[in-house]
Amino acid sequence: MQQYDVIVMGGGISGSMAAMAAATTGARTLIIESHGFLGGTLTANGVGPMMTFHAGDKLAIQGFTNQLIERLKKLGKSPGHIFDTVGFTYSVTPFDAEAMKHELELMVTEAGADILYHTMLAGVLTENGRITGIQVCNKSGIGELRAAVFIDATGDGDLSAGAGADYTKGRESDGATQPMTLKMKMYNVDIPKVKAYIHSHPEDFPLYNGDTSIIEKAPRLSVGGFDSLFRKAKERGEISIPRENILFFETNNPGEVILNTTRILGHDATDALSLSRAEMEGRKQCRELELFVRKYIPGFENAVVESTGPNIGVRGSRQIKGVYTLTADDILEQRLFDDTIAHSGYPIDIHSPDGEGTKHQKLEWGGMYSIPFSCMITDSVRNLIVIGRCISATFEAQAAMRTTPTTGAIGHGGGVAAALAALEGQDVQDIDIKKVQTILKEQGAYLEV
Repeated sequence: MQQYDVIVMGGGISGSMAAMAAATTGARTLIIESHGFLGGTLTANGVGPMMTFHAGDKLAIQGFTNQLIERLKKLGKSPGHIFDTVGFTYSVTPFDAEAMKHELELMVTEAGADILYHTMLAGVLTENGRITGIQVCNKSGIGELRAAVFIDATGDGDLSAGAGADYTKGRESDGATQPMTLKMKMYNVDIPKVKAYIHSHPEDFPLYNGDTSIIEKAPRLSVGGFDSLFRKAKERGEISIPRENILFFETNNPGEVILNTTRILGHDATDALSLSRAEMEGRKQCRELELFVRKYIPGFENAVVESTGPNIGVRGSRQIKGVYTLTADDILEQRLFDDTIAHSGYPIDIHSPDGEGTKHQKLEWGGMYSIPFSCMITDSVRNLIVIGRCISATFEAQAAMRTTPTTGAIGHGGGVAAALAALEGQDVQDIDIKKVQTILKEQGAYLEV
């Protein structure tokens, strides 16, 4: 039976950063991923761009997460952090998804961690408030793995739930979660022609308040709008998607865009049948969307669908009940915690669980909030750290900290903490958080503590 200091369950952006951090800190580390590559939502769900690393002009997220972007920039696989021409947040970070898969893999292995692909969690073994091991399923069959400390980077809190940790799900009033989205990537889009339409129809892009010059401020186009075209198509019965506009982002590759427009309501990402039905509904909406953009949006006439997904994007499901629960007030009041391990400037961004509409609560320009380590641990499981979008947070707070740069920074903090707990033989609740913060800064993370 294999024994590690730290096992990270889930190879998304948060899990990848955790594995790098734990291994760099000196722990024998294994990261387990159900796909054959790392990157999670960014590579397996077609999500892009990353948004946002900034709080005003301040680069609030650095460390391993930003090192990934710097490496991609050197390869010509990302333009880096560029102005958000949607007009929603400070910056967006486009990238080439295939290059990201390889670069993440290189970074994790260079740090000294092992990677186990094509492997799913099959069971959690516990005793006296500790995880003693996990059962996994892969091509080799059913196996068992042990570690001193476990990191839940599954996104849905699968490891935590299996260990008996308490959790909530969705909106506190009724359990409804933000809608899922199946992304669609298209290439051969005539971006200059799209821009010409935007400039000549400013009324169709209300975020710009009549000034469409914003779309010329970055080397890649991000845009939300085409409101009247979308509304009329819905009135004609050509579109059944319950949202109000078209949203798309140009990737690192000119003329290739990711459409973030489908909206799949009323499904549960932790229920296999519900998740399967959500995938099917997502593909139906993507087909409608393909026909719509090719027929009505100038510049998309010859666009070709490159991919959908390949997996549906999930904004929220389980949230563990941690030692502390992050709230909307914590974010809006920019509370600084003694056990802060990450910062973010991304606003509260709630896609309505009920249908059309997206609710935003923004900090003043340049505002930055903090993520405390106490949101990542429970009172009940002594060797478990939770990272990514399923940390302990209210529905509104989770809608702010769920995006990939922030979850990457959270993963970095969780990886350092897990390594310290394993190497020093401590429960995760008892580690010296000041030591964690010192190591994070040594590893390039940005912390105002």
